[in-house]
Amino acid sequence: MTEEQWQNGDLSALSDQESELLCRQLREELLQNVSKTGGHLASNLGAVELTVALHRVFDTSRDRLVFDVGHQCYCHKMLTGRRNLMDTLRSFGGISGFPKPSESVHDAFIAGHASNSVSVAVGMARARTLLKEDYHIVAVIGDGALTGGLAYEGLSDAGDSGEPLLIILNDNGMSITKNVGGVADHLAHQRLKPQYLQFKKAYRAATSVIPGGKVLYNFTHKVKKGIKDTLLPCSMFEDMGFTYLGPVDGHNLKELTSLLRWAKELKGPVLLHIRTIKGKGYPFAEQTPDAFHGVSPFNIQTGKPLKAGGSCFSDVFGEELCRLAEEDRRVCAITAAMQAGTGLTEFSRQFPNRFFDVGIAEGHAAAMCAGMAKQGAIPVFAVYSSFLQRSYDMLIHDVAMQNLHVVFGVDRAGLVGEDGETHHGVYDLSFLSTVPNMTVLAPASFSELRTMLDHGVRQMDGPVAVRYPRGGENGWSEDGAFVNTQVLRAGEDLTLVAYGIMTGETLEAAKLLAAKGISAEVLKINRVIPVDGGPVLASARKTRRLLVAEEVTAPGSVGERLAAMLAEAAVPVKGVRLLNLGRKYITHGSVPQLRRLCGIDRNAIAANGEELVRGS
Repeated sequence: MTEEQWQNGDLSALSDQESELLCRQLREELLQNVSKTGGHLASNLGAVELTVALHRVFDTSRDRLVFDVGHQCYCHKMLTGRRNLMDTLRSFGGISGFPKPSESVHDAFIAGHASNSVSVAVGMARARTLLKEDYHIVAVIGDGALTGGLAYEGLSDAGDSGEPLLIILNDNGMSITKNVGGVADHLAHQRLKPQYLQFKKAYRAATSVIPGGKVLYNFTHKVKKGIKDTLLPCSMFEDMGFTYLGPVDGHNLKELTSLLRWAKELKGPVLLHIRTIKGKGYPFAEQTPDAFHGVSPFNIQTGKPLKAGGSCFSDVFGEELCRLAEEDRRVCAITAAMQAGTGLTEFSRQFPNRFFDVGIAEGHAAAMCAGMAKQGAIPVFAVYSSFLQRSYDMLIHDVAMQNLHVVFGVDRAGLVGEDGETHHGVYDLSFLSTVPNMTVLAPASFSELRTMLDHGVRQMDGPVAVRYPRGGENGWSEDGAFVNTQVLRAGEDLTLVAYGIMTGETLEAAKLLAAKGISAEVLKINRVIPVDGGPVLASARKTRRLLVAEEVTAPGSVGERLAAMLAEAAVPVKGVRLLNLGRKYITHGSVPQLRRLCGIDRNAIAANGEELVRGS
């Protein structure tokens, strides 16, 4: 390939043989790069041929290629001018691990959450028609994302729209519907042959111009459809209004390219169903694709991580939930396609009848939990903070309005690091603070997570959320007795307030201030909604200065609520500072780098605290 082809993704001039060689090269470079940077490996290995075929047929600088989630976009990035930047993947200042329009004109739409690609594609198609423009629109959605209800809303509208667009269903694990025997396999193969496709195209064109041709076409089409519905899978898509092509081997580059060219010419909604192998070409990833979905740097020869992972909050959550389930048969665990990520693998093994994976359907999960709670069960929904956002309506309408006892294990709360703005869990406090009857607890250590989860499950009523960060502890790991607010360090000059994972940073900041002769009182809030402001106000009356450090967005933050309490109580303070993430999206990078960038690390807390004291 020429450098120009690597830059613009134009592979139209490549032969089949050259394209096959390119696929092998891409797989090798993927392995070499991701083994060093970490990232999403198995999904990208499974989409190599699909990506090359797409770039042989479409011009992604103008045609719109919409990825669902974007876990499979690495080869696309390599083919559109970012090959030499792959060593910076997901690192601070480097390229994102997801599609990002600000990064390249070839990235049509930002992605990070599942099931929205079809809806986005329909919107683009309608805008194209409205503005009388000419380009193609392709959405790539996996069978996992197809478990989300939004995907079906999009498919229903797309099929009914009549808009020319192509939906590619990348089926790498879950069969949509089962083929019925050898006859179905044979017919499916026959209907994908170029001769059949050309005949179908010519027949449709001929019947459109001869007298009575439309009636003839409709009659033969109905007869054919009746036979096909009996023998072939996935008639659901055709019932929605799609021209259905497939299923086809997603690693047969020649056939895949031919089908994409055919689909490109059709004037209406097309769904191409391809079957791929997640982790294709790397034995360790093929054997355990889930383990190689998201990886840290690893040894290619052994498949083992370069650094052994320690205990994390997710693991502790899963262990404690197993203990609670052992003691109370009403305790159930719910996840939205994140069993391993939320620490529930052992729970699913020990209590298979009380473990429910609903797929990528967080709204459904919350509503289902409400139904379970209404009938006497104790559902615990383990969900990433950024994915809980999709359950907001159900939180208000189904759970909180009836004050039902549903426990939410809000994983990945706060900055998550390399996955970036689509995955940072920094909005949950903002939207949970608006939900009546909601209680939110924020443990700062493994011990506190156990205590708070036990308290939330066994001793509290109504909806309860226990929010905890990705990874391990951060400088504070004492045993935590359950109190709403506690004083960790006495002081006279300044009140420092923190909660959760920011506790360690704040205590370290107090030490830095002490070295400069400033005595800071450190308060840790354990129940952040509703916030217990009494001890904070009492401390602020003494020190006359308040600084609140948080790893959340500004609106709805604990600091905002405490500042309002100070004003309402007319507490005479000399200064108040709220250190948080503001009202902006935060890029990708390591968590320490991002805290430093956002001005909420220990040095920033200490510097702001000193300014408060020295300046007043």
